[in-house]
Amino acid sequence: MIEYGLNKIGENARIFEPVTVGFPSRENMDKKGFIGSIIGNNATLRSGTIIYCDVIIGDDFQTGHNVMIRENTRIGNHVAIGTSTVIDGKVTIGNNVSIQSMVYIPTDTRIGNQVFIGPNAVLTNDRYPPSYGQMAGPTIKDRAAIGANVTILPGVCIGESALVAAGSVVTRDVPDRMLAIGSPAKMRDLPRPVAER
Repeated sequence: MIEYGLNKIGENARIFEPVTVGFPSRENMDKKGFIGSIIGNNATLRSGTIIYCDVIIGDDFQTGHNVMIRENTRIGNHVAIGTSTVIDGKVTIGNNVSIQSMVYIPTDTRIGNQVFIGPNAVLTNDRYPPSYGQMAGPTIKDRAAIGANVTILPGVCIGESALVAAGSVVTRDVPDRMLAIGSPAKMRDLPRPVAER
């Protein structure tokens, strides 16, 4: 494991080389002794994982291969991050979250508890790029599920227990317990089997 800064990794970690922990952000590039990463107990970090400095991760965390987690990110307990996913910093992720492979999560995104994000989902934070600082990442509330190949536009809120169908492009907020489907996504009632869960 390659370490930068001052890191703390909990007990029973399984680390498959090469893994980098505490990688310096721009402001720490030429410094020593900066705050690295804190990772809880029972972590599994697969090869190619890079975790920047000033990242705090709870217990029972796991990554797929080639995952990158940028600085100022906070991740709860029982979180799985799939292969080749990028979390671009200043992101908050709750507990019991499953993020599948090749997902992009931009700066200033908020993800609640018990959220599922399917493979190849792209969340965005810049409505009129490049806007040079006018960023607003999406908010995904508790128990929401995002299908594969979904695109979520900046500042959009996905409500509690809402479902976004695969391939949808979400341009506006999705209310709690609703289905967003299509491009641009339209709102529908949840299918009965999903609603009854």
